[in-house]
Amino acid sequence: MTTTVSNRRLRTLFTVVGLLLMIPLIAMGFTNEVRWGLFDFIIAGILLSGTALAIEFILRKFKSKTQRVIVCGIVLVLLLLVWAELAVGIFGTPFAGN
Repeated sequence: MTTTVSNRRLRTLFTVVGLLLMIPLIAMGFTNEVRWGLFDFIIAGILLSGTALAIEFILRKFKSKTQRVIVCGIVLVLLLLVWAELAVGIFGTPFAGN
């Protein structure tokens, strides 16, 4: 795979991260139900960017489509678990403020 394809894929992943961060930003303008501060956006950006980099690493290192799907799925499940813990504290860890 050429560097151009990898760079394009990485650029696409970070574009998706930016678009995902725009959702709560726009929602804050329409409702009081969404109240994110700067720290929330920073943490979300770190989580999403780290996931994007992990997926890029997986796509570069694993050649089998099955392996790619399984490992990327594991990374996405871990992202969702951490996100849920930070959002509502489903596990009751100190990270969620419990």
